[in-house]
Formats: sequence, C-alpha cells, structure tokens
Amino acid sequence: MLTFQRLSGPALNQYIDELAQLRMQVFRDFPYLYDGDLAYEARYLQTYIEAPDSVIVLAFDGDRVVGASTGVPLRHEMAEVKQPFLDAGLNIDEIFYCGESVLLSEYRGQGAGVAFFDHREEHAQSLEGIKYSCFCGVQRPDDHPARPVDYQPLDQFWRNRGYEKCPELATHFSWKEIGESEESLKPMTFWMKPLTAQ
Repeated sequence: MLTFQRLSGPALNQYIDELAQLRMQVFRDFPYLYDGDLAYEARYLQTYIEAPDSVIVLAFDGDRVVGASTGVPLRHEMAEVKQPFLDAGLNIDEIFYCGESVLLSEYRGQGAGVAFFDHREEHAQSLEGIKYSCFCGVQRPDDHPARPVDYQPLDQFWRNRGYEKCPELATHFSWKEIGESEESLKPMTFWMKPLTAQ
C-alpha cells in the first residue's frame, strides 16, 4: 500500500538523488521521451528546495520512494512558465503551478495520481492569495512514431480533477529527446482550475 508525505525546503535534500533517478526513468517513456542527466536533474530540483512555499509530495512503498509530484507558486517559476500568463493579463501571484507527477509504472492505478493533485491543491489553498491551480502537458501528434499502441492520454483524468485545457496559454520547453543529439523545443499547453475555499 502506498503512503504519501508532503515535504518542503531543506527536508528534500535527502531525496534529491532518488527523485532525479525517478524523473529520468519515468520521463523516458512517451510522451516526454526525455533523455536526461543527473546533473541537470539535481539543479532542477534545487528550485523546489529554495523557492518559498514550494512542495514535493512523495509516494512511498515502505521506505522506497516510488513516485513524486511537485508544486510551487507560479511567481517562482521559470520565465517560459510564467510568460503565457503574463501575456494573457493574469495575476501570477494568484496561481499555483503544479509541476510534474512521476510514478513507477508498476504502482499506477492505485490512486497516486489523485493523491498527488489533492496534496498539492491542499498546500496551495494554505497559501495566502492563491486562487488557481495550473499545470502543463506536452503536446504530441496522434501519429507520433513513438506513441505506443495502448497509450492513453490523461486528458479525461485531468478533467475529472476539475481542470480545463487552456489552448491560449501555451509555451515551449526545451529538452533532449531520445534519439536527438541536442535539445529541441517541445510545445506545451496549460490546464487550469479555480481553487475553492475548504
């Protein structure tokens, strides 16, 4: 049975190596096809140690970390994450950004996805001034050659959590894909929902 723990700040330091390995393993799969490296991962995860009011939700099988989910107030995110909201005239101080959720494949279907969103949204609602939650997902064509035959997009799962796709809020992230010699830009689209008071 999976258990979950919410951590912020320096308490995350002890899990950085495990989280980096987890991200690299899970994101190698479609749709991200990420060909990462540990040095980059450690730098990336440092954001969640240093940013005020950030959170990481860890999923454990016993003492083993088998999944993780991140979140941070949007104002602390990178420019390519914030800019679409600024361009749309939205107040980024009111928005909480849910980063990735990664979970080893053998643990899927046990409620971790719902728990990850619940924990991050509860954390966001505890922060003064936060009114919305958002995240973004990579956009891949239906006929992408690496798309598995049994691939199921998560759109309906996200809609069931109350999120709506916002095509007008789009950006590009750059990473090195499996088979690429260097990084390339990947189109990303945001999803958003209002957070109601508990």
